[in-house]
Amino acid sequence: MKEIIPKPKSKFLKVCCPKCKNEQIIFNRSSSHVKCLVCGFELAEPTGGKARIKAKVIQVL
Repeated sequence: MKEIIPKPKSKFLKVCCPKCKNEQIIFNRSSSHVKCLVCGFELAEPTGGKARIKAKVIQVL
């Protein structure tokens, strides 16, 4: 059965920085580099579609 209102395929992710263990919420299809707010480690890099996540995903929101 076809959905009347399609659900979005993009999500927000709660990730943990591997360097300083800071928890941060990021977008899984980000179009820019996402860095940790505490230490500056790059958490995600854009690829044209879904971002390449370089941190541990704790929760999908």
